[in-house]
Amino acid sequence: MDLRALRYFIEVVRQNGFTRAAETLHVTQPTISKMVRALEDELGGPLLLREGRGVQLTDAGQVVYDRGQEMLDQARLLRQQVAEVDNITRGELSVGIMPTTGHYMAPVIALFQQRFPGVHLQVNEQGARAQYQLIQDGKLDMALGLFSAPDPALERYTVARQKTRVVLPVHRVGDPDRPLRWQDLHDLPFVLYTSDFALHEHVLQQCEAAGFSPQVKVQTRYWDFIGHLVAADVGVAVMFEHVIARYDPRRVASRPLTEPAITWDVALMWRPGYLSRAARAWLDCVRAVYPRPLHGADQPPMPQP
Repeated sequence: MDLRALRYFIEVVRQNGFTRAAETLHVTQPTISKMVRALEDELGGPLLLREGRGVQLTDAGQVVYDRGQEMLDQARLLRQQVAEVDNITRGELSVGIMPTTGHYMAPVIALFQQRFPGVHLQVNEQGARAQYQLIQDGKLDMALGLFSAPDPALERYTVARQKTRVVLPVHRVGDPDRPLRWQDLHDLPFVLYTSDFALHEHVLQQCEAAGFSPQVKVQTRYWDFIGHLVAADVGVAVMFEHVIARYDPRRVASRPLTEPAITWDVALMWRPGYLSRAARAWLDCVRAVYPRPLHGADQPPMPQP
């Protein structure tokens, strides 16, 4: 069946006439009449009764009109899906990655580019709070975020689970396995991430819950600079295990934090609802690299050559 003839027929019914349908479709009236007659010949009987300047559906015409709309909807969906398959070879994908978690996404990027070399990958590097807002605003397809509790506003897939520890100069740490309570940090100076990082707000909240306001000496966006500041005894820091594992153990060390001890999910996040083919392909690559969450300072797999 010629879908164009079906579309012309349905438009004639909607416009209640051949002339108005021709104007809407930007074709001549004889062209529409010819296509409708061809459809009637194919289906073996009249579909329309011409009444003055209008039309009326026959019983067979009513069936064709109802089912024809479904067929055209399916055809549109088919074209969209085919276009998406094409776009996944030539389109683009925007992904947010926190500066301290790039090592988790490196093998994913390698796999994605191996599978879909034509897709332009745009990477946005900002703190977790900024990434969260960009996802909510629809400015990113997906982002790697931090969660200490469920968030019903977002879908997510967990890549790793981390705990926060307090980082100190190595000479101030006796037993690295002996926990510190948050209230034990009362008299110590702090170095913090800037306010667009989720860990910044977390530290302020936990210190307040422990009954004090932290003495903040320096704020920075850079995890490695925080390590240098701690090593220089400028202040202590609260950091994730995977970041601490990258510090020089000859200069800094850490201890567990308790009361409370909080586990964080490092997770790919996206808004519920429709996902483009490229975004679904990215999620498939994340699942392939991380079939189960990493824990603590576990390192992600090396990209395959």
